Amino acid sequence: MKLIIALLITLVLALQYPLWMGSGSVVEAWRLGQERDAQSEDNRVLKERNLALEAEVRDLKQGHAAIEERARSELGMIKKDETFYQVVHE
Repeated sequence: MKLIIALLITLVLALQYPLWMGSGSVVEAWRLGQERDAQSEDNRVLKERNLALEAEVRDLKQGHAAIEERARSELGMIKKDETFYQVVHE
């Protein structure tokens, strides 16, 4: 009788191993869930960035004010008949 119980316990443990440690295990499913959540957060951040870039592109295509503002801030351009003052701090 002890041999049968020992055999059954060994069989149950052998069947439990793939569930907890093998391919497709509970631990692997938990790890993949964590990776999925992290990737979803990255995707959300990138989607917000893409929306902001799309709005900027749309604004640059439709209006001259955005182009003018960008030329002034990034290229230092000024309009005709404007006076440019540069303040140098010591």
